[in-house]
Amino acid sequence: MDDIVDRPPRTLSRDARRQQVIEATIATIAARGLARLTLTDVARAATISHGLVLFHFQSKENLLAETLAYLADEYQANWQAALAKAGPGAADRMRALIEADFRSQITTQDRLAAWCAFWGEAQSRPVYQEICGERDATYVRQLEEICAALIREGDYGIDPVHAARILRLVVEGTWLDLMTLEHPYSSEEARLTVLAAMSTLFSKHF
Repeated sequence: MDDIVDRPPRTLSRDARRQQVIEATIATIAARGLARLTLTDVARAATISHGLVLFHFQSKENLLAETLAYLADEYQANWQAALAKAGPGAADRMRALIEADFRSQITTQDRLAAWCAFWGEAQSRPVYQEICGERDATYVRQLEEICAALIREGDYGIDPVHAARILRLVVEGTWLDLMTLEHPYSSEEARLTVLAAMSTLFSKHF
């Protein structure tokens, strides 16, 4: 993790300070993982005092939970904004979702590493599942609706639930590749991989 050269202003609003600490937490997770992360590490990355981190988040567990919620909200806002700008057709909407998943702001190395770390802990930390549960359900419902529309338009012989699940697995798999491969391919290659999966499922549209 690169050292932060410019110290942030001493007087920030409460929300701005909390966001600063959360961004530092994401970077620290990428550098050290969840288990080795300490509040001192986060304070150092944010160039503020350990006490100020405690003032805003009270504990490491609270900080990690709020960081995951921040990432989940960011992801949801990203795909919802993409859909709002998409054309009315089902293929347009599906393409918008795929494009949103590989925006440069979403697939930074730090963010991918943080997501990977939280996924790894989700089974043993029910609070992480609770944080993402409703957001994930909202995304899946939207994805299944778009798949169902594509299936009706193209008369494809596939269940929309299965089609949506395939898409989610391909997206998450390419995210893991971008994070864990010794020589990862680019985000653009990941996007093209997902589109290739879509062309297999919905050949008349992709």
